[in-house]
Amino acid sequence: MAVMASLRQSLRTAQEQNHVLRTRLARIHAESDVSELPAVPSVPDTSTLPRGMNQTLSYSSSCMSEFFDAREYAASGEDTEDEDEEGSDEESRSETEEDTMFQEAVTSKEQSPTEGDLVPTGGLALGGTGTLTGRRRDLPVPKTETEGVNLWNLLCKNIGKDLSKISMPVTLNEPLSTLQRLCEELEYSDLVDKAVSSSTPLERMTWVAAFAISAYGSSNARASHKPFNPLLGETYECVREDKGFRYIAEQVSHHPPVSCVHATGTGWTWAQALRIRSKFWGKSMEFQPEGSVHLTLETQGEEYTWNKVTSCIHNLLGQERWVDLYGESVITCKESGLTARIQFVKASYWSNKRHEMFGTITDRSGAVLQNIFGKWSEALYVGKAPSARCIWRPGNLPEEAELYYGFSRYAVELNEITSVERGNLPPTDARLRPDQRALEEGRVAEAENIKLGVEQAQRDRRRQRENNQVDF
Repeated sequence: MAVMASLRQSLRTAQEQNHVLRTRLARIHAESDVSELPAVPSVPDTSTLPRGMNQTLSYSSSCMSEFFDAREYAASGEDTEDEDEEGSDEESRSETEEDTMFQEAVTSKEQSPTEGDLVPTGGLALGGTGTLTGRRRDLPVPKTETEGVNLWNLLCKNIGKDLSKISMPVTLNEPLSTLQRLCEELEYSDLVDKAVSSSTPLERMTWVAAFAISAYGSSNARASHKPFNPLLGETYECVREDKGFRYIAEQVSHHPPVSCVHATGTGWTWAQALRIRSKFWGKSMEFQPEGSVHLTLETQGEEYTWNKVTSCIHNLLGQERWVDLYGESVITCKESGLTARIQFVKASYWSNKRHEMFGTITDRSGAVLQNIFGKWSEALYVGKAPSARCIWRPGNLPEEAELYYGFSRYAVELNEITSVERGNLPPTDARLRPDQRALEEGRVAEAENIKLGVEQAQRDRRRQRENNQVDF
């Protein structure tokens, strides 16, 4: 009986705290000024989408409450008994409204999808895996520990050098190729679909900027491993009818390593040619991308171009690695004359603030039309505080994601060979690469031996081409 009484008391206390927090959220929301915000077209309810799709948590309603950290109040031990108890009916209605507002942000990753208009025409029914697409939900085995790998002995002679020319142990890889990693930038392709359906240049630029930023959404969880360097001529094709795009990529150069990718969706095309210079600086590893990204909205006849920013993995020799992004990404559209400048703030050693960014959208004359800010790993807001609106938030990772390389549901699906694809993939496809497949299935020693053989064979082919003066 004493245990039951204690549980009832704990529940009563939690309910009181929840009541107070929601009251304050409602008050903040009511006092926020949304008069200056441009009209945004309504979007369908995304609560019916499965977590396995890692959908963008973007919505039109004001998201002022995202600035409120309930954990501060839960941990502060503030007295909640002195709060005003009047207007309980209005507070109850406010709770319902707030629940609706937060529905996207707290959607459980295990939520079962429901039927609705969000399933594409000729949509996919639930497959044997329990997902809307019928694709797998996890990798075959967890990742292999890297405690036995002495990174310092491996890298100490290469400080300041380009690491793309250095062969790394397979245990430092994740079971994805760089070509597949680039396909992850389309995880939130619904943001491009919103840009296509937007009626004004400012709205389109806002959604394109959100799409460009969303490409970094999974970076922080992937600090511990690197993708496989593609072989010369390696390809990857991804057809996602559920997301409405087709993606194809090829490694067109080995030294320097250059990857070319192209994707098409309903009313848009996306492409980039990318070279990444990687350098080791003792305790950190820096990745400097070269090249630009191009997005064309076909109906509007607009082409958007932007650059990528530098990323850096810190505490490389320690257990807790983390990713930092810094630099300025400039998105331009000559047809509309709008420019978005997004500044990724470099983390300071004297502050615990990380992953912050801010920027503006300006017209031809340089006048500011829209403000953008947030954290690339958490959420993106437009407008000015306290009346800013959240337009994008990365999806939650699966349970025990840290045991599976920090993969999202979408990333888990990239190296899968479906029943439709089996037997129809070209021999150059990354999913058929034997060392990558062996690592995914936990055959680490075999993967290491295959990787050494594959890389040596590529070096032999390169020397043969040079001797015969044959260009690829």
